[in-house]
Amino acid sequence: MAENELPDVADEAGGAGGASGPATHLAAQDKAPSKDELSEPIGGDITGESYRDYGINAFVETRSDPLSTFAVDVDTASYTVTRRMLTDGYLPPPAAVRVEEFVNYFPYQYAPPAGGDPFGVDFDAAPSPWDEGTTLLRIGVQGKKVSFEERKPVHLTFLIDVSGSMRSADKLDLIKHSLTMLTEELDDGDTVAIATYAGAEKVVLEPTSIGRRDVILRALKGLSSGGSTAMGSGMDLAYRLAEASYAPGSVNRVVVCSDGDANVGATSPEVISERVRGYADRGITMTTLGFGNGNYSDVMMERLANDGDGNYFYIDSEREARRVLVDQLTSTLEVIARDVKLQIAFEPRTVERYRLGGYENRDVADDDFRNDRVDAGEIGAGHQVTALYELRLVPGASGKLAEVRVRNKAPGPDSPAVERTFPVSTSAIRGAFAEATSATRIAASAAYFADKLRAAPGMEEISFSQLAQLARSARRIEYPQDEELVSLIERAGVLAGERPLAGR
Repeated sequence: MAENELPDVADEAGGAGGASGPATHLAAQDKAPSKDELSEPIGGDITGESYRDYGINAFVETRSDPLSTFAVDVDTASYTVTRRMLTDGYLPPPAAVRVEEFVNYFPYQYAPPAGGDPFGVDFDAAPSPWDEGTTLLRIGVQGKKVSFEERKPVHLTFLIDVSGSMRSADKLDLIKHSLTMLTEELDDGDTVAIATYAGAEKVVLEPTSIGRRDVILRALKGLSSGGSTAMGSGMDLAYRLAEASYAPGSVNRVVVCSDGDANVGATSPEVISERVRGYADRGITMTTLGFGNGNYSDVMMERLANDGDGNYFYIDSEREARRVLVDQLTSTLEVIARDVKLQIAFEPRTVERYRLGGYENRDVADDDFRNDRVDAGEIGAGHQVTALYELRLVPGASGKLAEVRVRNKAPGPDSPAVERTFPVSTSAIRGAFAEATSATRIAASAAYFADKLRAAPGMEEISFSQLAQLARSARRIEYPQDEELVSLIERAGVLAGERPLAGR
């Protein structure tokens, strides 16, 4: 098949990216704009929203640089931000789309870790359905699960933006519903404190035992909005409250609920995040929950979570709040491994070139893989991290494909780093993409969708209709998220002005 010639994906089972031809990429050949460039809001009601363009990973010649190193990321906000925009009737700006957050939104059936390990690693590889000369390698990390009964006590400080910009059903009202759901899931030994900020910060509730759940719920119900946005001073207050309830051996976390806007006092993500890092080093971590549209700062919310050793979710509905704060509560709150880095050492005798799909803003210098002073990502109980690589193999080569190295520290301050290695052989490569696992096929479908939305070079030759067929053939009956993915791809095609394929 010629590189620019697309297969009939209606007959294919799965989807992923290719390599060197214009239509074969999960993303692109060259880096896009600099990491400091903010995207210009385009289309729909997104005036005032800020997203940062981190560029698009290029293919790398293995003989020149055999190492690919990055920090893990379990955030999923980019996918739900995009879902909100598509549902509201407009395509997202390319900078709002992060491939890894699309891929990591979906659940996968990875084997649990063996013995006392905090996580296990799962591999799969298969030829790309778009280009027979390209191999797709999926690497999945599965965190150990912790049951509700086994989880640690949690001491939460809710920091809630009640400024005037939060006065809408998809902001403060949804925050109150979401935190009510979370509070209902807490148990004996847990505590909640509540702080708010608008023009000034305020303590609404000192650290309170969950045995007084009714007091916590009344405090949430009584919140109202108005005023400017002093996020920086609110952050200081929240951490003072978190210090007051701090308990060693427990989960000590600040949960920030906001649209990310800050317009009084410290307003830049860099300045506010600087305050967060010191607390994270002392064991008080952070979850950021984004709400609303039209005045939304994705840049702020993601930066806070990264520097706060936490995670970032965008809540666009009560259903999403339930997924993050009820169904996955232990995963969201309890860290089982911190400063987790992955380094894939590709074998030059087997792999000519490789390209990582996404993780552009989680890049770590190869020399810093074993530098334990360099901050990385956290994995929560039961969390999964998935990465996709496109490979161009040396013709006829066989044997070692790569070595996957995982380095992490245990939760808590001053824990030493531990490193594990996992070899990958060419024997793991399946004969056809249709033979790949369901995890590989749906992950690849999500990655391709993300790259189409962010206008990656080469993706203009693959239509949304083709991507919808790809995802449709990869659907798993037990996961309704897969059906939603198909629907979102189809909706994006309509918004992009594509005609649906015949028979749909």
